[in-house]
Amino acid sequence: MNDTASAGIESAPQAAEPAATLATNPAARRTPRLRVPGRRPWPRTRLLTGLMGVTAVAIKELRGRMRGRRAFVILTVYLVLLASFGWMVELILERQRAPGFGGAGALASAQIGQGVFMALLMLETVLVIALAPAFTAGAISLEREKQTLDMLATTPVSSLSIVIGKLFSALTYLFILIFASVPLSALVFVFGGVSPDDVVRGYAVILATALGLCSLGLFWSALMRRTQAATIATYFSMLAVTAGSFFVFYFWNTMTAGGTASVGPLSGRPPESLVYLNPYFAQADVMCGVESGFGDWCGQVAFVSDRPAASEGVAVPAGAPGAPVAQPGRAFGKPARIVSDLLGIQPVVPAFGVIRDGLWPRSAVAWIGLSVILIVASVQLVTPTRRWRLRRPGLRAALGRSS
Repeated sequence: MNDTASAGIESAPQAAEPAATLATNPAARRTPRLRVPGRRPWPRTRLLTGLMGVTAVAIKELRGRMRGRRAFVILTVYLVLLASFGWMVELILERQRAPGFGGAGALASAQIGQGVFMALLMLETVLVIALAPAFTAGAISLEREKQTLDMLATTPVSSLSIVIGKLFSALTYLFILIFASVPLSALVFVFGGVSPDDVVRGYAVILATALGLCSLGLFWSALMRRTQAATIATYFSMLAVTAGSFFVFYFWNTMTAGGTASVGPLSGRPPESLVYLNPYFAQADVMCGVESGFGDWCGQVAFVSDRPAASEGVAVPAGAPGAPVAQPGRAFGKPARIVSDLLGIQPVVPAFGVIRDGLWPRSAVAWIGLSVILIVASVQLVTPTRRWRLRRPGLRAALGRSS
């Protein structure tokens, strides 16, 4: 009994010491936050889990895509086609600007460089438009045809990780094709007439277009059950948003006589936003900055643009002293200023002609915004238990009566 009492007396100061510590240090009162089973994971854990799922799906898709000879054959044919086309364009321009052929040789080198750059940029844009939808048109529908989508949905990989992984694998191979042509496009610097900024602008349009078209193919692949139907729907919708949008613009402009007349509901000049998803006019805006003076490309931009034409004078950034003041609510309105400020782009007023560098940034932002919408829709289509479902009270009542 004495031993027990002495032990209690000795333990009293030890028990009092933590109490004194808690009284003097309030931070010591906080207990470590333990993770309780069944609770929702922390945002950091969810982010890491999502990245691991995207990586797993992307690696699996890339291994299947890059395995074999087809991927390298396509890359080789793509570069040979670009090199041959650029070489032929260079020979044609060199022949046209030879002194004995009736051309002037003073600025021949710069003009040849500009012509080769324009030809390569347009050919790369056409090839990306043709190849991008095909890379993702069967991404989800093939899983349904092989009956492996349900098995993939039962794994810990989320629907968002599946969609992003499929899109990332297609974009990776497509970006390999795009960036493999950069050294070929950089050869125009030997001739002159083209600055590195022009190359960056052109490739920015190509990358944004590739992202939007790949997202379009992924959406139809998630919506359709057959790859053939998804591919057809992808290409038809691609033609609708690119060539079809310009046809609507041309029809509107023709019926209203350039905005001077009104026919039924059509009145005024057609909005410039109709051609935002047309890569041709976005690249025309890039090449308008390459041209010296008001050439054919600037004329095409002026046709679809509702921006005021520049006055005579020295080329100055928009908003600087001496630059023309744009009308409120038009191309230099508040939304355009926000986009230009975010991208760090200042439209340039040339000595004469249309204001440049105002169409291609809006086209890039439009493609990126469309891709975000299509990715969200694809995730909902892939999710087994969709959160967004159309409510049909009539069908639900009929099913209730039949049961």
